[in-house]
Amino acid sequence: MGRIENLQDTTPQVFWHASAVTAEERLHQLRQQPATIWLTGLSGAGKSTLAYALERRLCADGRLVYVLDGDNLRHHLNSDLGFSSRDRRENIRRSAEVARLLNDAGLIVICAFISPLREDRAMAQAIIGQANFIETYVSTPCAVCEERDPKGLYQKARAGLIPEFTGISAPYEVPLAPALVLDTELLTPDQACARLLQHLAPRLR
Repeated sequence: MGRIENLQDTTPQVFWHASAVTAEERLHQLRQQPATIWLTGLSGAGKSTLAYALERRLCADGRLVYVLDGDNLRHHLNSDLGFSSRDRRENIRRSAEVARLLNDAGLIVICAFISPLREDRAMAQAIIGQANFIETYVSTPCAVCEERDPKGLYQKARAGLIPEFTGISAPYEVPLAPALVLDTELLTPDQACARLLQHLAPRLR
């Protein structure tokens, strides 16, 4: 409520309208507790591959789930943002707000964002709520990500064509206490999915 109250204090013409459907009703209807699995790691670590594989597994089990992929959101919702520190932070803020809304609707959300800064991930957690936020570090080493280089970004970064590229010319801050750590150099997508599903099991009825 703190965020809403602050908004009303500064914008008195804006009011919060509470839903007539409770979280308990959504839980009973959907047979799942909402969650946001926040996949963070370097470009090429396998975040998107893992996100969509997990989405397919959950959907096959009858779960209501949706992936928010960093690249996809930059095509539409965040198409006005660049890659400055300020724009990257705004990219995370908007994406976290979308995840929160989807969680409010009862969905399981899988977010795939590099999100290199702890401060920005902490902001996302504050927006989504600690109870629903599952920080998952896809810890694949930079050398492995660069060897894969599925988008050709590391090659461009090495050539100086992409400034402030995470892992090369910009830092990545490793999560201090993630809920899960997954290294896709060592784990197949199926194995990584299995670990995530095991973590989610208490939320599924």
